[in-house]
Amino acid sequence: MPPYQPKAITRSDPRRVLIEWTDGRRSEFSAADLRRVCPCAQCVSETTGVRMHDPATVPDDLEQQGLQLVGNYAISMRFSDGHGTGIFTFDALRALDERAD
Repeated sequence: MPPYQPKAITRSDPRRVLIEWTDGRRSEFSAADLRRVCPCAQCVSETTGVRMHDPATVPDDLEQQGLQLVGNYAISMRFSDGHGTGIFTFDALRALDERAD
């Protein structure tokens, strides 16, 4: 089991995702912010690790249209720009939230 495990994941509205962690921390992410850091092979080169998708092109009003669990370690979602191949691990989401502190 990953070190950070969500207790609840809520789509608070089409533009936001709220995660309540088992240790009591709460993380809130906008769909736009998650799209900007999408780790999929379309957005980040698998061979070089260089981001190929320009985060500046993601509009702030981007919506997430679906959210699904991936096993017990991640979530995936579709975005209103048609993108939907990213898998966001719980560890990566927690680290993203902690960097925002």
